[in-house]
Amino acid sequence: MENMELSQFWCGRRVLITGHTGFKGSWLSLWLLQLGAKVYGLALEPIDIPNLFDQLELPSRLDHFICDIRDIKGVESRIQEVKPDIIFHLAAQPLVLQSYKEPMYTWQVNLMGGLNLLEILRTYAKQCVVVMVTTDKVYKNSKKRQFFSEEDSLGGNDPYSSSKAAFEIAIESWKKSFFDQNNENKIRIGVARAGNVIGGGDWGTDRLIPDIVRSILVNEEVIIRNPDSVRPWQHVLDALMGYLRLAELLHGNNYKKYMDAWNFGPKSSEIRCVRDVIQLFQDNWTLKWCESTSRAEERFPENDFLALSINKAREDLDFSPRWNFNESIQNTIEWYQYVTSGGNAYKKTVQQISDFNSL
Repeated sequence: MENMELSQFWCGRRVLITGHTGFKGSWLSLWLLQLGAKVYGLALEPIDIPNLFDQLELPSRLDHFICDIRDIKGVESRIQEVKPDIIFHLAAQPLVLQSYKEPMYTWQVNLMGGLNLLEILRTYAKQCVVVMVTTDKVYKNSKKRQFFSEEDSLGGNDPYSSSKAAFEIAIESWKKSFFDQNNENKIRIGVARAGNVIGGGDWGTDRLIPDIVRSILVNEEVIIRNPDSVRPWQHVLDALMGYLRLAELLHGNNYKKYMDAWNFGPKSSEIRCVRDVIQLFQDNWTLKWCESTSRAEERFPENDFLALSINKAREDLDFSPRWNFNESIQNTIEWYQYVTSGGNAYKKTVQQISDFNSL
């Protein structure tokens, strides 16, 4: 994916991002602004203090709109106003542990909120590319240490994972029922599966790296739930590069090939466990940690191994991660160190996008 081609494609495009006030949404918004896109948002106010959306001064840099994705009239009004060429649907309740505490809310946001968008698009008169972002946790986990490919069965043992899997089933149903028939090449939907996305500016709760950073800043031990759990860690820019590439190809003449689900993650040789993340932080910052002795993990279980095969995206989307595990963690640490020492978050984020683009 050549940088010049990317800039030329996105310049002047009308792009609507649901969930633009979140971590990934903020990075995506800024990157698209750098590429010359006209960026419009639809989301709740950011809940974290601090939060990347405000740190990047995005309220004044894009067309900012507050709306609950569950409010179908509000969402429809926003789409009619913006008339987007491309939609990135990121709005979600994204936390596994939170989904145990608020299962109904999680399902309402992740399934019914997404269905609101699908329903509105049924009568949308303009051609539109839609990238629906779900998660790497949509797969039915058989407890085998396997790399999930897009053909594997969907499932989900917790409310978050199951709500996302259910949304994917709904997407496929709406595609077959409404968008494959008499579509006139208008609504082109692709699904992006990515998870364990890391990078500077994530201040979410119950997430490994934000928890580590907060503990460092107050000089306290961070309590680690599952230090031996393996995850497909990837930098947010690598995941977003996949989303952008998928949107480009959905816009092209051969778009039907790309109206499918796609895994985005690290190379198979780059998956690591939580201990490896901790070790890199200890090598680059002052970190104290201990393993949790709570039995909460038994009440709120998480899979101890999760990995994705990205062969399909590599072969058909020409997707290949640019930053390996060490580079992803190191760039993340550098962001937090710079910003928490008084550095400007916008300046640092723009610099990292530039560094990534230059590869």
